[in-house]
Formats: sequence, structure tokens, C-alpha cells
Amino acid sequence: MTPDEIKALVRTIPDFPKTGIQFRDITTLLGHGRGFAATVEWLTQAVAGAEAIAGMEARGFIFGAAVAARLELPFLPIRKPGKLPCEVIGVEYELEYGLDRLEMDPAAVGAGQHVAIVYDLLATGGTAVAATELLRKAGARVDRAAFVIDLPDLGGNARLASQSLDVRALMAFDGD
Repeated sequence: MTPDEIKALVRTIPDFPKTGIQFRDITTLLGHGRGFAATVEWLTQAVAGAEAIAGMEARGFIFGAAVAARLELPFLPIRKPGKLPCEVIGVEYELEYGLDRLEMDPAAVGAGQHVAIVYDLLATGGTAVAATELLRKAGARVDRAAFVIDLPDLGGNARLASQSLDVRALMAFDGD
């Protein structure tokens, strides 16, 4: 499938979660077997050469784990607070309406291991910057991130580039 054919599988829901937002819903993409497989294949090519794949909860688990399995690489789940039963490291980051936190098992990463981030959506880049910081704190070498969707008007790509990340996205949508 072409990127345009895959993009056509993403449903837009106006005014969700609030007025003026055009929500890009990947549920319809996930529900299309051929489209989902093509998306995973595109992401796989975008992160080729990595030694492990990291994905942030929750939709990063869907795409990141599929890419890791396809490449036969470890998958590193980046979790919301309180989800891991072991000692964790974490970072706090700003959201539009306050603070949030990401955590991981530091033993999951080898020193200098080349880790690529895979996630569904790049908006402001806050979650991906926090995940990059967390992985680097654990000793990983992070220099690439691949997304299904980029919302370029929100500036996430430039924010990640300032963190020395090569950012790739399968598709982009103008606006919010």
C-alpha cells in the first residue's frame, strides 16, 4: 500500500476531545489488516539498524512491539507511573494541562545500546522528548524516532531535532 492509501485509513473526528481539535483516530487503520501490516513494514524500514525498539504507553506498544517482533529485536516498554513491579527510573515532563511521568526498568537497556523510538503520533513532541531523556538516562544511544502520524503545525519535529533525533513520519496532517 502507498502512504496515501494508508493515510486514507486514518479517521478524522472533528471537535474531539474539545472544540477545534481534529482528532486523528488510528483505530480504523489498526482494523485494516493490510494497512496495519504496511504501516508496520514502513516503520520497520524507518528504524532499520537499531538494536532495540522503545514505545510509549499505550499506542507505542502496538506499533513498537510489532516492529520489534518484525526485526527480532527487544521491545522496551516506556510506562506510565506505577505500572512496573521492579525498581524504575523516571522523568517528569509537561503536558498541556500539568505534569506527567514516564518510567522504565533501567536493566532493560544495555550501556550504549542503539534504541529507536516508535510511536503513533508526533504532536508537540513532549512525550517523545521525555522518552528520549529516560532512555539516555538508562544508558541507551537514541538518535532516531519513527511515527505513524506527524502534526507538523504543532512543532514536535523541530523539538525532537533539537535533541539530535532523526525524525521520520509515514504521514502528516495539517492543523491540530
